[in-house]
Amino acid sequence: MTHVIVLTSASEFSEADLLGALPGGVELRWLGARSVEFDGSPEQAQALRPSLARMRIDVNAVPVAGREKALLIADMDSTIIECECIDEIADFAGVKPQVAAITEAAMRGEVDFEGALKARVGLLKGLPETQLQQVFDERVVLSKGARTLVQTMNALGARTALVSGGFTFFSGRVAEATGFQSHQANRLLATSGTLNGEVAEPILGREAKLEALRAICAERGIGLDAALAVGDGANDLAMIGAAGLGVAYRAKPVVAAEADAQINFSDLTALLALQGIREDDYAAV
Repeated sequence: MTHVIVLTSASEFSEADLLGALPGGVELRWLGARSVEFDGSPEQAQALRPSLARMRIDVNAVPVAGREKALLIADMDSTIIECECIDEIADFAGVKPQVAAITEAAMRGEVDFEGALKARVGLLKGLPETQLQQVFDERVVLSKGARTLVQTMNALGARTALVSGGFTFFSGRVAEATGFQSHQANRLLATSGTLNGEVAEPILGREAKLEALRAICAERGIGLDAALAVGDGANDLAMIGAAGLGVAYRAKPVVAAEADAQINFSDLTALLALQGIREDDYAAV
């Protein structure tokens, strides 16, 4: 299988910056000021990764065949947005340290996601629903490149879906802010305007994300190989593993180890570069 090696960064870099880091004789094809590609193998990409990491450049090898994807399916918390919403809600409830510790363990795959979600939501009991909007307004920030990624995929005719183990209150607003065509997440339950410490069943976790991927591919009449899935936590592993291109975005080690590509320094537009899409063709946002 023929591969290309893609170098991406959050900052501009030049051919001069790469001197001495790359093997001699490679023909660079610039996708933009922050991304370049050349022919190579996964083994070469792995060998280059440590030295280029010191320059904060991501190195990934992707197959040439079927490179541009027809579906983008993405996690929300710590992927499309910078925070974990449940941790920020917990801050308003005065229980952030307890909730954040469970979140971290769940994202590393050390505890069951569904059980961890129920435990965390239980600690939010009694919080007024109105404070969810305050969390969104004050704490939720889109990850750099998120809107450009989604809007460019939309413009190219791809299907875009936000699939979150978080909550619909946030996924709906984030989908609207970025342009995702659909969103799925868990629903917080409330009584008389106050969170009752419960989440609606069934809980959307690891297997539900995989099912969402399969369902959307079936709906579109495409194979799983035509999908790009991106996430950061253990509950994203199934969809990342099943998609044609599974990307770990600033992810936990267990996820980075299993993904086809890992983005540790670049912003989310790196996912466009991995597909061979030039910066000149990015959607204006």
